[in-house]
Formats: sequence, C-alpha cells, structure tokens
Amino acid sequence: MSTARVFRGTRVLLEAAKAATKHSSSSSTSSSAATAAATAKKKPPTGATTKAAASRSKSTTAAAKPKPNAKPKTKPVKQPRAPPSPNSGVFKLTPVSPALNDFLGVSESSRSDAVKKVWEHIKHNNLQNPANKREIYCDDKLKTLFEGREKVGMLEIARILSGHFVKTG
Repeated sequence: MSTARVFRGTRVLLEAAKAATKHSSSSSTSSSAATAAATAKKKPPTGATTKAAASRSKSTTAAAKPKPNAKPKTKPVKQPRAPPSPNSGVFKLTPVSPALNDFLGVSESSRSDAVKKVWEHIKHNNLQNPANKREIYCDDKLKTLFEGREKVGMLEIARILSGHFVKTG
C-alpha cells in the first residue's frame, strides 16, 4: 500500500493550507498554519483504505474547487413527430384477396384495419384460449384466412394476413 493513498486527505489539506498562506497577509499566516498543522496531526486510518474513505476524500476535493462560470445544463427541446400519413405504410389502402374480402366485406383495406377487424371477431366470439391468452382458436371464418389451422399465435396474425394483401407496384 502506498503512502500516497493513505495520506491523500492530509496531503490535499496541506496543499490547500499552503495556497491559503500565499494569498493571505502575514498576520493571518500563523492562524492558517496552525489550522494546517492541526489537521496534519490527525491520524489516517490504519490498514487498507475503504471505498467510503476514498469517496469522502474525492468529495472534499471536488467541493473545494468550484468551476468558474459554470452554466447549468439544459436539455434540448425535442420536436414532436408528425402524425403518420394515412396514405403510407400500414395505413395505405391496398387490394385484398377474395378470402379477406369475404371476411371484411370490402375490396380494399389497410393492414391496420384488417388486423383490428380480426381482433374484433376474436373478442366478440371469445376465441382466445383462457389458459394462454396469446393463443387463438380458429372458427370456420378464421380458418379460411389462417390457412386452415386450428390454433394461431397472437403474433402470427399480422404475418399470416400479409399474404392476403395483393402487391401493387
């Protein structure tokens, strides 16, 4: 263990006392020197220094040196995002397959509206598995959409429905 680690707090105090004596008048020199000598007489902790002691010595040095002209930090103001365009992405009206046309009753639909209608049908007919809500039991109407499967996972709905939207380019 180095002596610099054990006596860090004392060394900082002695340096502060020396700096104070340089800037003060000769009459106050004796009082500040006495204060520095009194703080130097304090015995440092024996053995290895603890993290708490190290953090205390760091906090005293940080408090002793305030930054001149410190400006308070302000967060930049974020601009609000523009609402999504109704003619792009999942909101865009696209032609649908005949099976989805029979289910929805329209020839064009957005992906989000199709998923909403499927969920309305699931909730209205109580088709979710009570033990596992992420699992949906398919009735005859949903079997035509979901490739004849008996059960469908909640996260699979949008993926399976994407095949029912006709690609237009």
